[in-house]
Amino acid sequence: MALVLAATSREALDAVSTSFEQRLAPLAAGDRQKLGEELYAVTRLLVAERALRRAFSDPATSGEQRASLASSVLGGKVSAATLDTVTDLVEARWSHPIDLVEGTESLARTALLAAAEKQRALDDVEDQLFRFGRILEREPELTTLLADTDVPADKRVELLDAVLGTKVYPVTSALLRDLVRTPRARHLDVAAEELAELAAARRSRSVAYVRTAVALTAAQEQQLTASLTRIYGREIALQTELDESLLGGMVIRVGDEVIDGSVSGKLAAARRAIPS
Repeated sequence: MALVLAATSREALDAVSTSFEQRLAPLAAGDRQKLGEELYAVTRLLVAERALRRAFSDPATSGEQRASLASSVLGGKVSAATLDTVTDLVEARWSHPIDLVEGTESLARTALLAAAEKQRALDDVEDQLFRFGRILEREPELTTLLADTDVPADKRVELLDAVLGTKVYPVTSALLRDLVRTPRARHLDVAAEELAELAAARRSRSVAYVRTAVALTAAQEQQLTASLTRIYGREIALQTELDESLLGGMVIRVGDEVIDGSVSGKLAAARRAIPS
């Protein structure tokens, strides 16, 4: 989920992210999750209060003045770690007020994924996010219900919780709840997949999305992982799904690159090669 930010905002986020990782390092998993959820709450506040996000990013005021304002608004309502993080954010220079929103949301996700990392659950969280994205892709009616902003956010979150049940990690739930609370014109299935990619990136890995006509064995998955890691020169994580329409073989997508080794793909290529 790469953010598209102007140079000034990108530099601001990079600088704040570096200090944020240092703040995260000594925290227990529960404290990391609390920090992430509180930063999500701040993000929602900034989305709802246009005047506040403008004041928090106003280049006509000093960083110290913006930090003082943040303290007066949030002091006593969030943890010290959250207030320190927001202080770092508002002291930075942002190209546009909305970039401050994006930066705050980015750090919220980082904190939650760091919580999963601390719990040694990052693999599972990544997989749960990916699987949920596929569910949304297959169930457009569910996607529409979860993204319907005419329905109160709490009701949409209740529906999400009912779908997820107790089958996912709290971090997974928190990440998906935020998507549902504030869809912000995002396609939920794509956004869930992008969160899975963020989880993979947390481990400095890339994700290969593999569609196969027949389920791969554990040995085949290991062999494919090793081959892709060798090809791309970095560790690759697999996300697999069955697609009987392929007839045989598989289709692999890594970033924008697609490797089509399916029977249906070869038949389509053969048909294109035959003169009409």
